[in-house]
Amino acid sequence: MKKVVFVLMCLFSFSVADSTISVTNEGVALPKIILKDISTLNDRDLKSNFYNILLNDLKVSSNFEVLTRGDEKGNYVFEYSLAKSGTNLDLKVTIKANGEEKSSKNYSISSLEQYPFLAHKSVKESVRDLGLAPIEWMDHKILIARNSGNKKSQIIMADYTLTYQKVMVGGGLNLFPKWANKEQSAFYYTAYDHNVPTLYLYDLKTNKASRIISSTGMLVASDVSKDGSKLVLTMAPNDQPDIYLYDLKKKMLQKITNYSGIDVNGNFVEDEKKIVFVSDRLSYPNIFIQTIGSPNAEQLVFHGRNNSAVSTYKNYLVYSSREPEQRGVFNIYLMSTQSDYIRQLTANGKNLFPRFSNDGGSIVYIKYIGEQTALGVIRVNANKSFHFPLKVGRIQSIDW
Repeated sequence: MKKVVFVLMCLFSFSVADSTISVTNEGVALPKIILKDISTLNDRDLKSNFYNILLNDLKVSSNFEVLTRGDEKGNYVFEYSLAKSGTNLDLKVTIKANGEEKSSKNYSISSLEQYPFLAHKSVKESVRDLGLAPIEWMDHKILIARNSGNKKSQIIMADYTLTYQKVMVGGGLNLFPKWANKEQSAFYYTAYDHNVPTLYLYDLKTNKASRIISSTGMLVASDVSKDGSKLVLTMAPNDQPDIYLYDLKKKMLQKITNYSGIDVNGNFVEDEKKIVFVSDRLSYPNIFIQTIGSPNAEQLVFHGRNNSAVSTYKNYLVYSSREPEQRGVFNIYLMSTQSDYIRQLTANGKNLFPRFSNDGGSIVYIKYIGEQTALGVIRVNANKSFHFPLKVGRIQSIDW
């Protein structure tokens, strides 16, 4: 059935550059910080790019009001020195508060192209040293499935600003990357071997992919248990998409849903005792929840009539929903399985495929800007959002 209608239009998802900042709440007075470069680096492009990355990171952290004029006075000074030696890049960062040194750290990487991660790590740890709201997600890597031609897509690894990008898997149709563990040392993805969807595990230490399981129709890994031993899969061996639980050690499948329509995009919730998923049981995509081992699914979201993608963190879920009477407008919403309260996180446009950060404090999603796609970042507690356009190709799916 045409690969289950191109994997159900990428599981209901309907399918660096300068950052764009959208501030939805400006009512909080933040401490002021000055970014000061004392480097003697001769590489002007690297020097400028690194400064801009740090400037962006400080803004995205949402912990500071960043000052850019030298005559302004701040509560903090972020002073750094960048040095290059062959392929090595060394960084020294000193944080001062009202003239008093609060921290001083040295960083180094052996690959110049990964300089964004060096910047991200230094800002992350500086924020931690100052005891401000943590941004532990900032130096995490993003996985993106990007279209690269007719029925072709690549899996790329990037930083959250999309400044760093590296193709990990290319050739053919490669979709739905999913990190295999919190260390981000391996990831799962779906490829088509002789038109048969096959799940692979790509090991970043060996740069090799190994086959996990195959299924006709469709096959997507949408979630991984905390200990990495189990996967939540969408499979359609008889052109009927359902949610399955796959035990990697025992190599055993457990069918969770058994519905005559479409069940996709399963995610663990409530200590991995239940699974949240997208289903067309109401004749339109909506979010349901089902206890593992129980045959009964319950409607979880009673808002909107096209809720097409979901991600979970502990007892929270974030989902994309089409707005009524607003053609083509999809917004991101946040809610808890323990409450009826729903919070809208985006205001307009087409915003799809949300994914929680490892600490639940931030969300990435696909932002559509005309014919272009961008990686959106929502800082939940700060009520701020940012997006970073992908210049080449279109983002099809993401994982953080």
